[in-house]
Amino acid sequence: MGQPDVVVKQIKAGCYQVEVRGFDYFDTKTGELKSGGKKNIAMWALDTDYDNRSLFPRQVFFPMAGSGDGWNKLRKDIRAELNEELLEQFHGTVSLPFEAGENECIAVKIVDDRGIESLKVINLDRISV
Repeated sequence: MGQPDVVVKQIKAGCYQVEVRGFDYFDTKTGELKSGGKKNIAMWALDTDYDNRSLFPRQVFFPMAGSGDGWNKLRKDIRAELNEELLEQFHGTVSLPFEAGENECIAVKIVDDRGIESLKVINLDRISV
Protein backbone atom coordinates (compact mmCIF):
# COMPACT_ATOMS: atom_id res chain seq x y z
CA MET A 1 0.00 0.00 0.00
CA GLY A 2 1.25 3.45 -0.80
CA GLN A 3 0.36 6.82 -2.20
CA PRO A 4 1.79 9.45 -4.49
CA ASP A 5 3.49 12.36 -2.72
CA VAL A 6 1.55 15.24 -4.28
CA VAL A 7 1.38 18.98 -3.65
CA VAL A 8 -1.54 21.01 -4.99
CA LYS A 9 -1.15 24.76 -5.28
CA GLN A 10 -3.94 27.20 -5.92
CA ILE A 11 -2.52 29.64 -8.46
CA LYS A 12 -5.55 31.95 -8.35
CA ALA A 13 -9.20 31.57 -7.43
CA GLY A 14 -10.43 28.32 -9.01
CA CYS A 15 -7.13 27.59 -10.82
CA TYR A 16 -4.70 24.92 -9.58
CA GLN A 17 -1.46 23.14 -10.41
CA VAL A 18 -0.20 19.76 -9.17
CA GLU A 19 3.38 18.71 -8.51
CA VAL A 20 4.25 15.06 -8.01
CA ARG A 21 7.27 14.75 -5.71
CA GLY A 22 7.50 10.97 -5.55
CA PHE A 23 5.53 8.10 -4.05
CA ASP A 24 5.44 5.64 -1.17
CA TYR A 25 5.15 1.91 -1.70
CA PHE A 26 5.02 -1.24 0.37
CA ASP A 27 8.09 -3.43 -0.13
CA THR A 28 6.81 -7.00 0.06
CA LYS A 29 10.32 -8.38 0.56
CA THR A 30 11.08 -6.35 3.69
CA GLY A 31 7.56 -5.54 4.89
CA GLU A 32 8.46 -1.85 5.05
CA LEU A 33 6.95 1.28 3.57
CA LYS A 34 9.55 2.88 1.28
CA SER A 35 9.74 6.04 -0.80
CA GLY A 36 10.37 6.31 -4.52
CA GLY A 37 11.52 9.52 -6.13
CA LYS A 38 10.55 11.39 -9.26
CA LYS A 39 13.11 9.43 -11.27
CA ASN A 40 11.14 6.22 -10.62
CA ILE A 41 7.83 7.48 -12.06
CA ALA A 42 7.19 5.97 -15.49
CA MET A 43 3.78 7.59 -15.99
CA TRP A 44 1.37 9.71 -14.02
CA ALA A 45 -2.13 10.89 -14.82
CA LEU A 46 -4.30 13.68 -13.47
CA ASP A 47 -8.09 13.64 -13.36
CA THR A 48 -9.02 17.27 -12.72
CA ASP A 49 -12.69 16.48 -11.98
CA TYR A 50 -12.68 13.14 -10.16
CA ASP A 51 -16.15 11.80 -9.32
CA ASN A 52 -14.95 9.21 -6.76
CA ARG A 53 -16.03 6.40 -9.09
CA SER A 54 -13.95 6.32 -12.25
CA LEU A 55 -10.67 7.88 -13.26
CA PHE A 56 -10.75 10.02 -16.41
CA PRO A 57 -7.21 11.29 -17.05
CA ARG A 58 -7.28 14.79 -18.47
CA GLN A 59 -3.48 15.21 -18.32
CA VAL A 60 -0.98 12.33 -18.79
CA PHE A 61 2.78 12.61 -18.20
CA PHE A 62 5.77 10.37 -18.97
CA PRO A 63 8.65 11.67 -16.79
CA MET A 64 11.05 8.80 -17.62
CA ALA A 65 10.41 8.95 -21.36
CA GLY A 66 13.37 9.47 -23.62
CA SER A 67 13.29 11.48 -26.82
CA GLY A 68 11.72 8.58 -28.75
CA ASP A 69 9.38 7.37 -26.00
CA GLY A 70 6.22 8.57 -24.25
CA TRP A 71 4.14 10.96 -26.32
CA ASN A 72 6.71 10.88 -29.15
CA LYS A 73 6.31 7.12 -29.50
CA LEU A 74 2.53 7.38 -29.24
CA ARG A 75 2.49 10.04 -31.95
CA LYS A 76 4.36 7.69 -34.31
CA ASP A 77 2.23 4.67 -33.39
CA ILE A 78 -1.09 6.37 -34.08
CA ARG A 79 0.25 8.80 -36.71
CA ALA A 80 -1.11 11.74 -34.75
CA GLU A 81 -0.18 15.36 -34.79
CA LEU A 82 0.63 16.71 -31.36
CA ASN A 83 1.20 20.27 -30.24
CA GLU A 84 5.01 20.48 -30.15
CA GLU A 85 4.93 23.43 -27.74
CA LEU A 86 3.00 21.40 -25.16
CA LEU A 87 4.82 18.11 -25.73
CA GLU A 88 7.81 18.95 -23.51
CA GLN A 89 5.52 19.91 -20.64
CA PHE A 90 4.13 16.36 -20.53
CA HIS A 91 7.54 14.87 -19.61
CA GLY A 92 7.74 16.41 -16.15
CA THR A 93 6.20 16.11 -12.73
CA VAL A 94 4.30 19.43 -12.69
CA SER A 95 0.86 19.61 -14.27
CA LEU A 96 -0.45 22.24 -16.57
CA PRO A 97 -2.69 24.76 -14.76
CA PHE A 98 -6.32 23.67 -14.59
CA GLU A 99 -9.65 24.91 -13.29
CA ALA A 100 -11.57 23.04 -10.62
CA GLY A 101 -14.30 20.83 -12.00
CA GLU A 102 -17.83 20.62 -10.63
CA ASN A 103 -16.82 17.78 -8.26
CA GLU A 104 -14.01 19.94 -6.77
CA CYS A 105 -11.92 16.81 -6.43
CA ILE A 106 -8.84 15.51 -8.26
CA ALA A 107 -7.13 12.15 -8.54
CA VAL A 108 -3.45 11.53 -9.27
CA LYS A 109 -2.48 8.06 -10.47
CA ILE A 110 1.16 7.00 -10.67
CA VAL A 111 2.71 3.99 -12.36
CA ASP A 112 6.27 3.44 -11.17
CA ASP A 113 9.16 1.87 -13.04
CA ARG A 114 8.14 -1.58 -11.74
CA GLY A 115 4.59 -1.20 -13.11
CA ILE A 116 3.00 -0.74 -9.69
CA GLU A 117 0.10 1.71 -9.57
CA SER A 118 -0.92 4.03 -6.76
CA LEU A 119 -3.66 6.63 -6.45
CA LYS A 120 -4.23 9.74 -4.37
CA VAL A 121 -7.52 11.63 -4.20
CA ILE A 122 -7.58 15.26 -3.05
CA ASN A 123 -10.57 17.53 -2.35
CA LEU A 124 -9.81 20.96 -3.77
CA ASP A 125 -12.05 22.75 -1.28
CA ARG A 126 -9.31 22.12 1.32
CA ILE A 127 -6.61 23.90 -0.69
CA SER A 128 -5.92 27.57 0.05
CA VAL A 129 -4.01 30.29 -1.80
